[in-house]
Amino acid sequence: MTESSAARGFDAAALDLPGWTHVYSGKVRDLYEPADDSVRQRVGRDCVLVVASDRISAFDHVLTSEIPDKGRILTQLSLWWFDQLEVEHHVLASTVEDGVPAAVAGRAMICKKLDMFPVECIARGYLTGSGLLEYKASGTVCSIPLPEGLVDGSRLEHAIFTPSAKAAVGEHDENITYDAVVAMVGDDIAGRLSQLTLEIYTKAEEIARKRGIILADTKVEFGYDAVSGSITLGDEVLTPDSSRFWDAATYQPGQAQPSYDKQYVRDWLTSAESGWDRASDTPPPALPAEVVDRTRGRYVEAYEKLTGKTFS
Repeated sequence: MTESSAARGFDAAALDLPGWTHVYSGKVRDLYEPADDSVRQRVGRDCVLVVASDRISAFDHVLTSEIPDKGRILTQLSLWWFDQLEVEHHVLASTVEDGVPAAVAGRAMICKKLDMFPVECIARGYLTGSGLLEYKASGTVCSIPLPEGLVDGSRLEHAIFTPSAKAAVGEHDENITYDAVVAMVGDDIAGRLSQLTLEIYTKAEEIARKRGIILADTKVEFGYDAVSGSITLGDEVLTPDSSRFWDAATYQPGQAQPSYDKQYVRDWLTSAESGWDRASDTPPPALPAEVVDRTRGRYVEAYEKLTGKTFS
């Protein structure tokens, strides 16, 4: 990655959106800022256009294959969750009538500019994934002691705040302790981040459970809104890319649970069929059409079960 592309994050091709300038790309989202006075007068100066692409990442690689409609599904599900949560968030507008360019309608949001905190705020209500690996080694998750005898998929008595440090695009996020968060942002902000994260998880877990879905864990991000002076929920929220959703009807502790996310992608990439060596420096191969279709189907199913709406 060149110095200029590194400043922009992932080296994604920018869309030509009249009145907007591309400023940054993450693994799956692209950010644009108002580029002329007509747009600034309509949507304001202190805002950013967040466009969700159909890109998909796995094992810290952005794949060459895309998942059709993924950007629209994630955006519409995030907007639905923002409406359910009683917390200040960054969304200002999401329709063409309110200034979203028609070319990205349905997969873009006009949002407040935030000074993002360098912390991935994760809440876990169930033991699995990287948390399970640490638990097996030390009986803890992010240095938080847990009871003995837990297995893959065990529900925790109380949800726990298990933050990680944000990494550059292509690097691994690193699990950190609460004390490390305090060292990064201060005691007051660390406490507020933990409180907000657990409140969001608790409410979302209850909503999802009523719809037959278990919310095992979720990642949220917050930033400081210089205009209001408040800590504000940003990025996406409670999507299959940022959360681990399980089907309550098939949930069974003691084994890996099928999830509403890119599980098909991960499983295929680590299979003999893909021929890819995860430990190598080579990029992953393109996905077979069947894996793309099944992954899209899981995203759609999660959206429809949670919202009660038909995705079209």
